[in-house]
Amino acid sequence: MSASRQPVQHNDSERQRVLVENPRVFIDFHNADAQGRLRLNCIGTIEDLAFQKIELQAGQHLVLYSEDLEVDGIIEYSQSEHLWVVVIDWDEIREVEENSVQQNSLIL
Repeated sequence: MSASRQPVQHNDSERQRVLVENPRVFIDFHNADAQGRLRLNCIGTIEDLAFQKIELQAGQHLVLYSEDLEVDGIIEYSQSEHLWVVVIDWDEIREVEENSVQQNSLIL
């Protein structure tokens, strides 16, 4: 990750709109398959999906986060592993302010 990237800052109404349009779900950035897709099978991810009542569908957009990082992704089903994965652009992972992360969790 480049040191020149700035944290993303959203105002409250923009943050709520983004969460409704693209739900925010925990992801383990170390749980990638051979194609670089992130598996949606870790406990934090499963808990977020269940809490938000998200039913995964191919082509669905999610905002994925872990601590102070987030990235946009598109859901796919891995036929070879028989589980849901998310395609991300690894160069688009961004830092978010800690306040934004805590406030996003409270909005849910």
